[in-house]
Amino acid sequence: MAANDQIEWRIGNKYVPYPDAIAEMEERNSAVQSGTEDELIWLLEHPPLYTAGTSSDPAELLSAQFPVFETGRGGRHTYHGPGQRVGYIILDLKRRSADVRGFVHALENWVIAALGEFGVAARAVEGRVGIWCDTPAGQEAKIGAIGIRIRRWVTMHGFSVNIDPDLSHFSGIVPCGISEYPVTSLKELGIKANLADFDAALRKTAPAFLTAIEK
Repeated sequence: MAANDQIEWRIGNKYVPYPDAIAEMEERNSAVQSGTEDELIWLLEHPPLYTAGTSSDPAELLSAQFPVFETGRGGRHTYHGPGQRVGYIILDLKRRSADVRGFVHALENWVIAALGEFGVAARAVEGRVGIWCDTPAGQEAKIGAIGIRIRRWVTMHGFSVNIDPDLSHFSGIVPCGISEYPVTSLKELGIKANLADFDAALRKTAPAFLTAIEK
């Protein structure tokens, strides 16, 4: 059986509290390391909250209007909430390609390919964290975030993509430490899509992502 056939896909149907998600990821990470459980791609939503990555600057938390959680992923502050698809990716890179940069690049390309299914010309930008696109007004804006942690070559955390969140909730932070550009969403781009539509795009484009991180 190929490694890709042993991945569990899980789609949450209710808001998952952030501490619960972290506990689940930690447990699954250990189980994947020991070979007692399959790898996991977990698509979910959180209630409104902010997270602070390992490089976060307290000055970039502008308002504690939502709970703030310290987290072990790389990066700075980000927002999670309803209408945003969060993907937690728990894969064993020892069985795949033990290349951290390659994994991050493949993850970015997966999100970009999924957005491309909706006609969005998304991209990664050198020196700038996240996934970017142009708004109808021609302004560059951030539509997705990437943040990972790797423990004993098993990945955790992953990505978030704005489908139809309340974008005003981002005003409580400097998203990923970047204040020069706004955030956007599929809805703000004029694209009618829901979380299930985006999940389908992720499933469609996943094989290329998984192939890219094979040995």
